[in-house]
Amino acid sequence: MHQILKFKSVFAVGVVLSLVGCQLPEELADVLPQEDQIEDEQPVDADGRDPVLSALDLQLADLIARFNLNAHPQRDLPSIQDALPQLGKKLFFTKSLGGQFDSACVTCHHPSLGGADGLSLSVGVDASLPDLLGPGREHKDGLPLVPRNAPTIFNVGLWDMGLFHDSRVESLNVVPGTNGIIGDIRTPDSDFGVADILSGNNLTSAQAAFPVTSVEEMRGNVFEAGSDNNVLRDHLAARIGDYAEGENALSENGWLTEFQTALGSNASAEELISFENIAHALGEYERSMVFTDHPWQQYMDGNTDALNENEKAGAVLFFTAPNEGGAGCAACHNGQLFSDEQHHVVAFPQIGPGKGDGVNADDDFGRERETGVTTDRYRFRTGSLLNLNVTAPYGHSGSLETLEDVVRHYINPDRSVDNYFGDDRRQNEICRLDQFDQLADCEDIYPNAQENSELAVNKLQQEQNAGISRLARGIRLNNTEVDQLVLFLKALTDPCVENRDCLSDWIPSADDAADEHQLNAVNRNGAVL
Repeated sequence: MHQILKFKSVFAVGVVLSLVGCQLPEELADVLPQEDQIEDEQPVDADGRDPVLSALDLQLADLIARFNLNAHPQRDLPSIQDALPQLGKKLFFTKSLGGQFDSACVTCHHPSLGGADGLSLSVGVDASLPDLLGPGREHKDGLPLVPRNAPTIFNVGLWDMGLFHDSRVESLNVVPGTNGIIGDIRTPDSDFGVADILSGNNLTSAQAAFPVTSVEEMRGNVFEAGSDNNVLRDHLAARIGDYAEGENALSENGWLTEFQTALGSNASAEELISFENIAHALGEYERSMVFTDHPWQQYMDGNTDALNENEKAGAVLFFTAPNEGGAGCAACHNGQLFSDEQHHVVAFPQIGPGKGDGVNADDDFGRERETGVTTDRYRFRTGSLLNLNVTAPYGHSGSLETLEDVVRHYINPDRSVDNYFGDDRRQNEICRLDQFDQLADCEDIYPNAQENSELAVNKLQQEQNAGISRLARGIRLNNTEVDQLVLFLKALTDPCVENRDCLSDWIPSADDAADEHQLNAVNRNGAVL
């Protein structure tokens, strides 16, 4: 029988301190009971009987109660059954939004691939097989051109501060629980700190306007070459709407009916099919993808059977600071998303073509590219930990293949990077990644990767020495504890994202297309995704 936890705080002050990483916040100091005030009250289940609760249950229940871990802002997010997300789904899957008709939004963000693409580095345009998604997808000229790992679109409506690894789409007036609906939004089309008046309804719709502008992702080298982003977007809207420069670009075009249905209007294509409305529909489709019913959530809701004892032990480690014997993960990974949405140096190994400048073009400067502040170099937005079972590989460049790799990196980043590249170039961990393991010269494809990664480690160590890094030194976990922490991280995955039938509402059928360019994806074995 599932036990419903009902009890008052009884756990030791040390665990409370460990949750916040160092010292008790002032707002909690006044409410923390003194030792002589702690009540000796036993938990009871929903039937009034004494349940069999382990010591871990008592520890976790106290943490949940004391810090309101199960309290989340109320959000107004759409259902996939709503009209706009249905339109957005069809737009998301059409290659008609790709400049050269060979890529779509779904190319890098398929629901069956964890809302991403299962690759370390995405392959957008010019793939050898445009409808093959996930592992096995290759660029016709060899190496991938996209410099970063594709973030999952799952739960994108839960972000309030910024999107992309460097938050280049960001809220300038953050209101928790709104996804940027309230206030101004800055995008790459506006200067840093300056609102983009064309950003759209929320962070998600603002983000949806940019993959189509990327030469490597969806635009290609020829379509509207030299034009600014808005000229390109207007051309794509005209293509979908079958008017102006886009007239007759599609041999099959049912988009006007789709827009009229979704927007509840009989207006013309010129009025309804604007890129603003396209981005809004795409964003509503993405915002409908809420997958948060994971075992840890079920446990917090009272089902003590949702986690086994090893997963519970991993949860305690997660919420306990290193100086208390834990991993200190909650210092940055907190809230419903398990992200503070801030930018930190964690020094994951850097691979790929990079997003640096000049002679350091194959490095990745992270947040510095947006702020222009040198202290922001190598800082990246804290990733969400939800649905980790389906979002590998990990890191801003997808350089880490497993969750164990990630945990061990946090324990000792310097050693992690040393081991990643090895003394012998043939030991290079790049060759372990699915995307590169068949390349004969995989250890040589990114010759400056080790040097760039070591620069990031040095920056992390400088921040730790200065006391400005949240990544604590001295994390000491044995192999059993590493395994337990990994098991807890896996317990943050909603079972729906591992079930094709459950995801089917977000994937259009092959006969449900509005034009002839719907991307009906297959994997490398030819199976339908």
